[in-house]
Amino acid sequence: MQNLTHFINGEHVAGNSGRFDDIFNPATGEVQYQCPMASVAETTAAIEDAAAAQVAWGATNPQKRARVMMAMVGLMNRDMEKLAEALSREHGKTIPDAKGDLQRGLEVIEYCIGAPQMLKGEFTDSAGPGIDMYSMRQPLGVVASIMPFNFPAMMPLWHVGPALACGNAVVLKPSERDPSVPLMLAELFVEAGLPKGVFQVVNGDKEAVDTLLDSEIIQGVSFVGSTPIAQYIYARATANGKRAQCFGGAKNHMIIMPDADLDQAADALVGAGFGAAGERCMAISVAVPVGEETADALIEKLIPRVEKLKVGPYTAGDDVDMGPVVTAAAKERILGLINSGVEQGAKLVIDNRDFSLQGYEDGFFVGPHLFDNVTPDMDIYKQEIFGPVLSTVRAGSYDEALKLAMDHEYGNGTAIFTRDGDTARDFASRINIGMVGINVPIPVPLAYHTFGGWKKSMFGDLNQHGPDSFKFYTRTKTVTSRWPSGIKEGGEFNFKAMD
Repeated sequence: MQNLTHFINGEHVAGNSGRFDDIFNPATGEVQYQCPMASVAETTAAIEDAAAAQVAWGATNPQKRARVMMAMVGLMNRDMEKLAEALSREHGKTIPDAKGDLQRGLEVIEYCIGAPQMLKGEFTDSAGPGIDMYSMRQPLGVVASIMPFNFPAMMPLWHVGPALACGNAVVLKPSERDPSVPLMLAELFVEAGLPKGVFQVVNGDKEAVDTLLDSEIIQGVSFVGSTPIAQYIYARATANGKRAQCFGGAKNHMIIMPDADLDQAADALVGAGFGAAGERCMAISVAVPVGEETADALIEKLIPRVEKLKVGPYTAGDDVDMGPVVTAAAKERILGLINSGVEQGAKLVIDNRDFSLQGYEDGFFVGPHLFDNVTPDMDIYKQEIFGPVLSTVRAGSYDEALKLAMDHEYGNGTAIFTRDGDTARDFASRINIGMVGINVPIPVPLAYHTFGGWKKSMFGDLNQHGPDSFKFYTRTKTVTSRWPSGIKEGGEFNFKAMD
């Protein structure tokens, strides 16, 4: 069986820890590769080599660094089909969804071409007699990115791109579920002109993660994953004096007002709730229709749409709506939560617990499920299911619907569907959630705005991509300079009062 590698100093390097993790094909349930799990020594060596390579890269003109990003855009477009196929083979996404994963990551690389503009400092002349002051944005040094399985291209690119454009070296620890695309992206960065060693890919588990968190060389850590792990990484990283941004779970509500276009809302819910088999931190997993009449009409429109969703492997064609979930354990957990919903009194309107795909019986497929009459005390409401399950919570009023979203512990994304501008403006102003959609079901900002949630969906002060990313991956140095032209005698050690 083929073994995957690490990517160290511009080359694929076999693991030597003796520990491996299986990489499955989610559609068939078969092991297709084994991935090496890095030891403390391997991870430490990768960090030290990155530190050595970063010195020259950090001193490189920002415009030259931006040209690497420009070349990377061309290479990713050149290899789009190959990258998408590899992503689908390991994650299970459909090919169109895999291309979307890549495209949203590519857009951040495009944004990074403008790094010289984002890295400009500030200047004040004549702050005092003969005194000028200026600030510089300089790289942190070596940073670590610990990334999730659900977006194996987009998420690494969101972090690695800005970090590199700012002059840092990056040690990436991709998900051990689907690491092939990050390894391929590392190859492309070298082809684009990135010096060897500036971008290292270390495959591993908690041993590698803790090594990154405890390393005195690593200056910043970015993480995307579940909330418990986000809390752990944020606490350990900051305790070790590192800058950290850690993004956790979500439970995204979509409120449907009585005046909404229900066909538009139903289409939006199906795409946002079941796309990528629900394995998105921005998936809409809770529909909140306001009023019984709205709820009944919405369920009536959702049923035929959900029932006709096509589930299958990515090889079955571009008309497949959703593929398998990533592992057998994920499937088991999702079905367990569905059973808990039934046991706790929710109405399972569409029940696919017995779903099986002919010829792929050993795959990790979960059919789409639709619940009605879900209440906030149920596990399927409180927990992030991360699967193709849409829960409907009926609200008696707009304020009741608003309170549901505001009271939930997660605050990643939310949406409202309405024709009323006053309601939409009130919702956007009052909601305590980081990303808001108005008649947009998945409000993921474009690359030049920032992405991040509130409450237990995010730990840290600065968000992903956009201007925040350049702030996160740099620190400010301020210089006060005096050239005592005409002052030949004596020394003054204070600012004179300005006339």
